[in-house]
Amino acid sequence: MLFPRSWYITWGENTNYWTWLSIIEPSTSDDKEIEMPELVRVCWLDVQGKLDMSKLSPGVNYEVVFVVMFQKRSYGWEVPVNLSLELSDGKKLVQKVNLENMPKSQWIEIHVGEFRTPQHPGDEEKEVHFRLFEIEVLNWKKGLVIEGAIVRPK
Repeated sequence: MLFPRSWYITWGENTNYWTWLSIIEPSTSDDKEIEMPELVRVCWLDVQGKLDMSKLSPGVNYEVVFVVMFQKRSYGWEVPVNLSLELSDGKKLVQKVNLENMPKSQWIEIHVGEFRTPQHPGDEEKEVHFRLFEIEVLNWKKGLVIEGAIVRPK
């Protein structure tokens, strides 16, 4: 799991827009404390993370998913959001996803995209960037909690 504390989140440090929840992650061997952003209210949603491909096995297909929860009182999700996956060579996958009817109060996975790591270490791919954003319609949104992102073999 990639945790969001190191990601770029527009207004992520402004408590008018986001708060950070601290929890103990029981799946780690040392009960590591993690921080998760909780969306208070924004109209400009932009959450971006990245991963160094050298940490992955060469020549393998991977998928990226965001792990999120919508709170019972979430709103503003009737406008589809964009999910993008961008590789160092400039290849970019972008899709629109409607999150309005997602289950509430439970963790769900939102599929961002898939990619293949280079067959040989040192090939051109260095990082994979993933993003969840909606910056065109600018309607107010609330109630999203982001646990992190998973990058796993497909």
